[in-house]
Amino acid sequence: MRAPGTELPICLSDVTVETHGVTILDRITLALGSGPPTVLIGPNGSGKTTLLRIAMGLILPSAGTVTWGGRESVAPVRRAIVFQHPVMLRRTAAENLRYALKVSGRLPRKMYDSRIAELLSLVGLSEFGDRPARTMSGGEKRRLALARALAGDPAVLFLDEPSASLDPAAAKVVEDVIRTVAARNIKVVMSTHDLGSARRLAGDIIFMHRGRVVETGAASTFFNEPHSDEAKIFIRGDLLV
Repeated sequence: MRAPGTELPICLSDVTVETHGVTILDRITLALGSGPPTVLIGPNGSGKTTLLRIAMGLILPSAGTVTWGGRESVAPVRRAIVFQHPVMLRRTAAENLRYALKVSGRLPRKMYDSRIAELLSLVGLSEFGDRPARTMSGGEKRRLALARALAGDPAVLFLDEPSASLDPAAAKVVEDVIRTVAARNIKVVMSTHDLGSARRLAGDIIFMHRGRVVETGAASTFFNEPHSDEAKIFIRGDLLV
């Protein structure tokens, strides 16, 4: 078990993101602390991916501030992100992980082989080390991307639609990895369209619509007693426009 990362809490204060005159995030204020996974849900275009990018530090807000552990402009050495369509290097699965370990610089080279074996085992790919990464299935690539992100020993892991477009069996494997990661005291912040996945994984929910945070709270409370009309519509499965 790792100690809570100094990256936390990640605090957004009145954060706005605009591009080409379009408001993507509209005055977002929230805090991401340690604990079980935080799951972002909401319809397409609600701003979930942009919020992940802001919290990761990949983009700057047009207005407002972001702090990590009370500090601004913190290099993302203890944060990692996996996008919905990860790009694999033209190398084997093991060499993708070796490259990630080298870039992170957090481990002596003599320990690379054992760490690669550990990461492949964690994501259920122990027999795939010599497989060219780009020939793997979508679900296998998603799991390898998770392992690659974990190679840097992050305190916070951001996941953008980690089980999207996967069949149930592949989605279950990914969810099992997320549970294992969270049990190791790595803070997971993920977006999903899958309400079932959100129910199974979330400790707390951030519900977004039209670039705003409409509702937040414990997952059990959100799903059983949503407060906003938008959340009630979304949970029912009706169209939210």
